[in-house]
Amino acid sequence: MQTDRGNPFPVLFVAASILVPAALVIEFVVDASPSWVFVVSALAIIPLAGIMGRATEHLAEHVGAGLGGLLNAAFGNAAELIIAVMALRSGLYDLVKASITGSIIGNILLVFGLSALLGGLKFQTQRFNRTAAHLGATMLLLSGIGLLIPATFHMIAGESAGVSEQNLSLLISAILLATYVLSLVFVLRTHSHLYAGGSGESDHDGNVQMWSRGKSIAVLTGTAILVGVMSGSLVGSAEATAESVGMSEVFVGVVLVAIIGNAAEHSTAVLMALKNKMDLSINIAVGSSLQIALFVAPLLVFLSYFVGPTPMDLRFTTMEVVAIAASVGIMAIMSEDGETHWMEGVQLLAVYTILAVAFFYLP
Repeated sequence: MQTDRGNPFPVLFVAASILVPAALVIEFVVDASPSWVFVVSALAIIPLAGIMGRATEHLAEHVGAGLGGLLNAAFGNAAELIIAVMALRSGLYDLVKASITGSIIGNILLVFGLSALLGGLKFQTQRFNRTAAHLGATMLLLSGIGLLIPATFHMIAGESAGVSEQNLSLLISAILLATYVLSLVFVLRTHSHLYAGGSGESDHDGNVQMWSRGKSIAVLTGTAILVGVMSGSLVGSAEATAESVGMSEVFVGVVLVAIIGNAAEHSTAVLMALKNKMDLSINIAVGSSLQIALFVAPLLVFLSYFVGPTPMDLRFTTMEVVAIAASVGIMAIMSEDGETHWMEGVQLLAVYTILAVAFFYLP
């Protein structure tokens, strides 16, 4: 098998081959404490996320940065969706909403912030398609409005809203889903040229064999399944682990579960920024947030009618709405000039840290 010089794939594959079975043995055979399950599952996700990054890069060479980032976000969010459905079945709606909030602000502030910081330390200025990024920011504003309206409606109508509030959430969910489908048409069909991405740095040269499109998709699919399994184990033990160190359920959902559930996109976006492929990096970070806000969140509302004990609405807490609005606003500002540098990464990470601290101390 041909590999490129310094290719980390063999190391990642060996690490995953050891850690994934070890995590399963610790959870189901040894019946270890939740803390051990949490730590080993988290370690297992790291090489899996690295493998997803390699597969995404190879796939993007075939299909472009737009579709490559979209597929990476889709496979990465599959774990998030699986986790959310499991929580829905148990009626843990607050945890589901907190993880949705955490995924949106985490991808915008933490993922893109790390990408801009680390990429900016290597390259003085990194550029991306301004039109595509601005559209993504506008779509994020739409999603923020979709999540703000139910909370505002509840403040005005009060607890007596009842059925009207639930119907409002259903209609907004349908609108968000329809908008997401139309955005896919825009990205993949009518304006796909905006998402082609720049060349950046490449690990490939004339002596290196590129992965085929089929192999890239197969590796992405297989790795996403394993990430889903490990994420399920990790989240299943996260609550008990968090309680043992005094963390609240909201903090677990917004910060811990969100970071874990989106580990694959986190690492891939940063790796792409380090290769000066900022179009792919921002497509992964923003695209993942859009999928959560416009697809996963409304889909969960509909699924709650079938798998949950009661229907779920889109009414988020005031703190969650403020966090999403702040994240969307700062992303809209930073996408206007079509370029980024390491100080913008610092700013995004500072906002994320402030919000994380606020959620930590939230009663």
